[in-house]
Amino acid sequence: MRSKFQFSTGDFQSNWDQRISPTQLENIFRQFGPRKRRPPVLPLSQLFAGYVFHVQRASGSFASNVKLLTGQQITDSALSQRRGNIPWMVFERILDCALGPKADPTKHPGAFYGDLRLMGIDGSQFSVSNTPQNKKSFIKAASRRMKSAFGKLGVCVLTELGLHNPVAASVGAAGMSEQELSQPLIDKLPPKSLLLGDRAYGLGCWIKRIKEAYPQGDRDFLFRVKSTCKTKVLEVLPDGSAWVEIRVDGRTIQLREIRGQVRRPGAKWSEVRLWTSLRDWKTHEAKELLALYARRWEHEIFYKELKVDMRSAELLSSHTETTAAQEIAALILAHAIVVDQRMAVAEEGEVDVLRISFRKTLEYMEPLWLIIQCSEGLLTGKQIHEMTRRIMAQIAAYAIPPRRKRSCPRAVRKPIGSWPRLLKNTYQNGDTEWIVSPIKN
Repeated sequence: MRSKFQFSTGDFQSNWDQRISPTQLENIFRQFGPRKRRPPVLPLSQLFAGYVFHVQRASGSFASNVKLLTGQQITDSALSQRRGNIPWMVFERILDCALGPKADPTKHPGAFYGDLRLMGIDGSQFSVSNTPQNKKSFIKAASRRMKSAFGKLGVCVLTELGLHNPVAASVGAAGMSEQELSQPLIDKLPPKSLLLGDRAYGLGCWIKRIKEAYPQGDRDFLFRVKSTCKTKVLEVLPDGSAWVEIRVDGRTIQLREIRGQVRRPGAKWSEVRLWTSLRDWKTHEAKELLALYARRWEHEIFYKELKVDMRSAELLSSHTETTAAQEIAALILAHAIVVDQRMAVAEEGEVDVLRISFRKTLEYMEPLWLIIQCSEGLLTGKQIHEMTRRIMAQIAAYAIPPRRKRSCPRAVRKPIGSWPRLLKNTYQNGDTEWIVSPIKN
C-alpha cells in the first residue's frame, strides 16, 4: 500500500526506487522478513526507505522523518520495535541488491586503469553508545593507557575508486576482525576489475582465495605487502619488477613483485613493496603501478564521507548490536544515493565526479527533496525537473579546483608539555582557596 502522496521524479523516494525497486523489496521481505500477523499501517518497504531517509538527515526524529516521507504518523517506539524485529538477513539482501558498480568508461575515465575498473577494499569501525545492551555485547579494546571509551562495530566496504561508490559491504558482529568481514566481498568483485588493498590484504591466504574464486583470472589485484613476507625470486624483469613464488598451505603461487621508494618533495624516502597479478610488464610498468597504488587512499576519503559528512553525531544512536549493524547498513545505502546525485551533478557541470563536493551535494539535495515532498500537487513535473537541474548546476558551479600537489609535515604545532598524564579522574569538592604571595623588592 503506497502512502497518500504521489512522489515525483527528483524526490528521495524516486532516487531510492532507482537503487532498489519496491518489487525487489517486497520479494526480500516475503522471503526473509518477519511473519505478518495483520496488514501493517506502514509497509516494510516504506519503513525501510524511511529509515534510510532518516539516517541521511542531520535533524529530526525517526518518526518525524518517516512522516515527512510517507505521510504516516507512527510513534518512535513503534517504529524502533518494528525495525528491531527485522532479521539481519533482510539488510544483507538489500545491500546486495541496491549496491553495485556505476562507473562508465566514457563518462568516468578516472575510475578505470586502462580497461580495468579500479576497486578499493578496506575496513573501518563505528563507535556504539554505552547502553546496557551494548555493554553486554561489546568488549572494549584496551590501549596503552586504558580501555577505549566506546565499543566498536566493524565494517568492510568494496568501493569504486574515482566515484567513491559502495559496490558491496559486510557489517560484522561484535569482535569480528577485518579479515573475517572482507572474505565475503571477494565473491562480489565486478568482472575486469583491479582491486587495490593495503598490507592487511597483501597476504598469501588472500591471494589464494582470489585465485580460487576466479581461476579464469579476470579479476586482478595490486596489494601492498609487509617487508617480512618471504618469497622466492624466479626472474627479474627489465622494468625492475620480478616474478616471485610464495607458498600458501603447501602449494606455490607465482606473482609479480614490485619494490620501490616513495616520498614527497623534500621529505624522506618511504619503502613500498607491492604484489600484483598484472603479468605484462610492458603494458603495466612497475613505476606506473607504484604511482597507481596511491589511489587506494581514496577509500579513506570514502569513510570520511560516510562517518563525518553523512552523520551529525560521533556515536551510532542504536541501542543494541543488531540495530547498530542496521544503522551502518542504512548509512551505506544513503551514501550510495548521494553518490548517484553527485554523478548527475558532475555530468551537468561536465567535470570529474570527485571535483564535486560530497558534503555540498548532500546539503543542497536534502532541502530539495523536502521541498518536492511538501509541494506535491503544486508544481508540475516540468517545473520540478527544471528546479532540480538548477540546483545541480548550482552545486557544479562550486566544483573543487584541481588538487595542489602539496602535503603537510607530519608534526604538531605544539608538542606535548610537562603536564602529568591523566590515568584516572579525581575530584575535589569545596571552595577555591586563595593565598597571597608577598611581593619582594
